[in-house]
Amino acid sequence: MDQFFWALGAFLVALGLVVTFHEYGHFWVARRCGVKVLTFSLGFGKPLVKWKGRDGTQYQIAMIPLGGYVRMLDHELDPVSGDEVQYSFRSKSVFQRMAVVVAGPIANFIFAIAALWLMLMIGLPSLKPIIGEVEAESIAARAGIQSQSEIVAVDGHRVRDWQDINLRLINRLGDRETSLRVVTAEGVERDYRLDLTGWRFDPDVDTTVGSLGLSLFQPAATTTLAWINEDSPAARAGLREGDKIVGVEGTQTDDWEQIRGFIFDRPGEEVWFQVERDGNVLELLVQVGEVDGHGFIGVAPFQEPYPEAYRFTLQYGPFGALVGGVERTWQLMGVSLSMIKKLVTGDIAVSNLSGPVGIAQGAGSTASYGLVYFLSFLALISVSLGILNLLPIPMLDGGHLLFYLIEWVRGKPVPDHVQEIGFRVGLVILMLLMTVALFNDINRLLP
Repeated sequence: MDQFFWALGAFLVALGLVVTFHEYGHFWVARRCGVKVLTFSLGFGKPLVKWKGRDGTQYQIAMIPLGGYVRMLDHELDPVSGDEVQYSFRSKSVFQRMAVVVAGPIANFIFAIAALWLMLMIGLPSLKPIIGEVEAESIAARAGIQSQSEIVAVDGHRVRDWQDINLRLINRLGDRETSLRVVTAEGVERDYRLDLTGWRFDPDVDTTVGSLGLSLFQPAATTTLAWINEDSPAARAGLREGDKIVGVEGTQTDDWEQIRGFIFDRPGEEVWFQVERDGNVLELLVQVGEVDGHGFIGVAPFQEPYPEAYRFTLQYGPFGALVGGVERTWQLMGVSLSMIKKLVTGDIAVSNLSGPVGIAQGAGSTASYGLVYFLSFLALISVSLGILNLLPIPMLDGGHLLFYLIEWVRGKPVPDHVQEIGFRVGLVILMLLMTVALFNDINRLLP
């Protein structure tokens, strides 16, 4: 339950920040164009808190925190005096109206740059992309990639950490191939071409690199127990955290994988463990548990320290961080556009769409990791919202922009009845997208 409220709180903070900047973009440009703003609302529905600003705008926080809006004066809908018509949104030139509409998404991109700038100023703890194991018969194995190699480029683009690699690979979903440049354990730089025609990536169960058959380097596990499940075969047998397993069934071993494999193959059997505790060796009989036909005892070992040579902090000064923030925002924009295109063409499945639940889970997990990771998540959500709103779908900013572009070409506004039909079609499209996203969220929550 605590995890649920943590995720909900992080989601509301993330959505509130992103939506506030989006709507403020509309608000700021509208005011600069001489438009009177009647209402600036965070959320929809009944206002929970509202106040009147010196500028005459009503500011409010509404009940449903899933968006927001800026309501501007419209002389064709609102009762106005003759002098007030000049402050109406609809009285402005087509270019001014286009500027007001596009300002929201642009504000999202600026917010993403600012979040990533701050993240890179603080410093992001990172790991060099060193490959651990390569799964047999996988896409990576067929390409000939070797373990202990460091990935230094994807499709000719230099990469520094696993996040860079994930973004580059996600952009390849639905494509036929990709290329990796690695530096082998011997220090030799090599290029590999990966055939993606049979690539199946499920973001709910795997990572992009994992789905290619690559695992991240992990230090070797020791045979000293770091964690024991309270209600597990190990706990019932008397094993404790800090115990060191030195033998199984009388056979000495210091190889955790050997111990794990022995347990895995003996579901339901009684096994003698030789354990070192406080300088003494004890013999404990463990009744191995069973899950899906495989054995388990409910423990996890300590791992050897991560090599310092594989760790680094991705950090820049003010100017370098700004350049990095712009570059990463541009990269996120490209990935978002690529995903939308591939959803439309059917190259990737609609099951990859996420709704509020998926966003809340992402917000909760990144917030728990720390501020720098949450800033990265905020940038991703802000860019996604900006790109989504630029789609030429009536009801969205992009739909309004499309109508104004047509007006600019025709020299007169799109007829009201045509706009009305467009808005209804847009509403249906948005409702379908939201329904699919919520359905996907529910499926991810179900066991």
